[in-house]
Amino acid sequence: MNWFYLAVAVIFEIAVAISAGNAKGFTNLKWTIATLVSGAIATFFLSLALLSFDVGVGYALWTSISGVGIVVLGSLFFGQHLTFQKILGILLIIGGVVGLRLSGAA
Repeated sequence: MNWFYLAVAVIFEIAVAISAGNAKGFTNLKWTIATLVSGAIATFFLSLALLSFDVGVGYALWTSISGVGIVVLGSLFFGQHLTFQKILGILLIIGGVVGLRLSGAA
């Protein structure tokens, strides 16, 4: 169940980034509310996941998987360019996540 909680936390963390980008410095009320609500939900589910994960490992997984998701969605839907350096970074992050998983940390 810990991986399910982490997955939900990741989805809502990605929503935080998208919402915050559209909140325009918290001047757009709708997107500001979406940012705050998504952040609260993401943090809640992260806290549930951290009941099973080591805090450092769980947080590292959460931030890295969310970061990859944000970069990929940015390139697919928001016209952001996926450069060689970004792809290399994503591959390194995936390698790190796999390494943490293989370490038996969760």
